[in-house]
Amino acid sequence: MEEKILTTKKSGMPVLLLTILLYILAIPACVIGIALADMGKGAASVGGGVLAAVAILWLAFGWIFWCGLKVLKPQEALVLTLFGKYIGTLKGEGFYYVNPFCTAFNPAARTRLKQSGDVDGGQSGAGVTVAANGSVTVSADASGKRISLKIMTLNNNRQKINDCLGNPVEIGIAVMWRVVDTAKAVFNVDNYKEYLSLQCDSALRNIVRIYPYDVAPNVDTTGDGIADEGSLRGSSEVVAARIRDEIQSRVEEAGLEIIEARITYLAYAPEIAAVMLQRQQASAIIDARKMIVDGAVGMVEMALERLSEKQVVELDEERKAAMVSNLLVVLCGNRDAQPVVNSGSLY
Repeated sequence: MEEKILTTKKSGMPVLLLTILLYILAIPACVIGIALADMGKGAASVGGGVLAAVAILWLAFGWIFWCGLKVLKPQEALVLTLFGKYIGTLKGEGFYYVNPFCTAFNPAARTRLKQSGDVDGGQSGAGVTVAANGSVTVSADASGKRISLKIMTLNNNRQKINDCLGNPVEIGIAVMWRVVDTAKAVFNVDNYKEYLSLQCDSALRNIVRIYPYDVAPNVDTTGDGIADEGSLRGSSEVVAARIRDEIQSRVEEAGLEIIEARITYLAYAPEIAAVMLQRQQASAIIDARKMIVDGAVGMVEMALERLSEKQVVELDEERKAAMVSNLLVVLCGNRDAQPVVNSGSLY
């Protein structure tokens, strides 16, 4: 299906003024025609009857031409069909006039997703609300058949997905998108809004299962056979770009453009969050202990070298071992050392 833009239909104002003028003229024409018809036989009477009939028909059915008047605001479009056949799309702001029997077609007009363009501020509103998890809510009214060409923001609900190590994580994304081909969006898929939401869910699962939550050894996230340091937490920009490309490849046939995808929420699932926190704390403690031990060993080496260079005291191997032990206990201990003064001889 190829999009056809109707560019020669901006004649709404002349048609509106003409029909109003004809309505104004039809009232006196009807009165004059009836008066002439009542005068008796002859050409004037026949002409009066015809004039009255035409005026009455116009007063009764002239409003049909107003059905062809269409008003569009900036970044809006109307997909028009005539007896089931696609005849073209109106794009751009303006006052249009088309065949009054044309109808606007938009199967997603009554669909409400958790996105910017579908927020009505809590007004009594129209349509069918379809959440990202598939729940549907029906309300009383329906919005128009206009298709918004603005950039929309879709906030999909948080999903629980297993990463490449099998750990369940909760992740949410925001997708910026817009309609670029109205014919494809309307005719190639049943409902382009629902289609986009489902493809976002599927693409998110496909990408998240490639990455670990945090950096893990022997994990290849690029597909080149070489382990790397990619992760959901540390490579959020790369992950978001891959999610965007994955969604774009899926919605190309629906006439949609994915401008950007961003991770808005990322955390371990509640059932393993406490365990993973303990694991992170243990890892941090081990790293801190390693740093403390490395520093303590360096300080002991420096102390022994300085004492030997300046010949402050001569220590045998046994005394050196005792000194090293005492210094390491003092430097690596969790509590402040209690000084002990030795008033006796060194030997």
